[in-house]
Amino acid sequence: MKRRDFITLIGGAATTWPLTARAQQMRRIGMLLAFSESDLEGQSRVAAFQKGLQELGWMDGRNVRIDYRWAVGDADRIRYAAELVAIAPDVILATTGATVGALQQASRTVPIVFVTVIDPVGGGWVASLARPGGNATGFATYEFSMGGKWLELLKEIAPRVTRVAVIRDPSVPAGSGLFAAIQTVAPSFGVELTSVGVRDASEIESGIAAFAREPNGGLIVPVPSSVVLHRELLITLAARHRLPAIYSARFFVTSGGLISYAPDTIDSYRRAAGYVDRILKGEKPAELPVQAPTKYEMLINLKTAKALGLDVPPTLLARADEVIE
Repeated sequence: MKRRDFITLIGGAATTWPLTARAQQMRRIGMLLAFSESDLEGQSRVAAFQKGLQELGWMDGRNVRIDYRWAVGDADRIRYAAELVAIAPDVILATTGATVGALQQASRTVPIVFVTVIDPVGGGWVASLARPGGNATGFATYEFSMGGKWLELLKEIAPRVTRVAVIRDPSVPAGSGLFAAIQTVAPSFGVELTSVGVRDASEIESGIAAFAREPNGGLIVPVPSSVVLHRELLITLAARHRLPAIYSARFFVTSGGLISYAPDTIDSYRRAAGYVDRILKGEKPAELPVQAPTKYEMLINLKTAKALGLDVPPTLLARADEVIE
């Protein structure tokens, strides 16, 4: 071989090898989100996850590609779960138990990291919290005992409440366990408990209107995806019927709700990036324990309290992480 031809061959290989290496380094992440694409809350959670990835060296478009699917209904979840599995991502980030269920119906091998899931064991997504055992792991939202804390705070901010309606989606299995936990402690607070379904807007309106016909009522509002979808309606109805309400997500209070006590969801999305990083580096979901929240926050909306005629105790204000005036 002539020297010039040899140099040309080596030079061509030198330009090809880095391109091949870069192609091999490009990893793929799917995201299945229980929000509409225009939902600012959903966008803020995606931004937190992206920031967490960047801090770990993963840049969308450089060494990883992120495919997004925004699913607000059952049909969307099933269709988009199948789409994401079909593109064979290295790992999928899933929000809520319903999306995890849809993904596991589509595949029991593609790794899944979940966030904002209430009862991953009861839902069947993992075998146990310590050793998930399958293709999914992640970050639970809260334990059922949180229901007692919500009732305690509701009575503290609105002492006259003697009747409480828990907003529930009958299709979410974890709702039954949460309701039972609240029901257990309700007598100690002198509260009569009932539930209002959230299958659609008309059910919510009629249920809350019927509940509000009697005095001294209040609401507890957990956040399965169906509740998130109707959050503006729930805030409006609570104000219209003058019902003190405690919510399990901060965005209810920033939008006009009375009080919330909940895990820091943004922190959970940042932490989820850490699990995605570990899976991309070879670890298995089956061996990564499901983690509980590490940060909780309480928000109080004083404007809403004033509109409801409530005097918020100074001791409660002092414990709040944020007060909206």
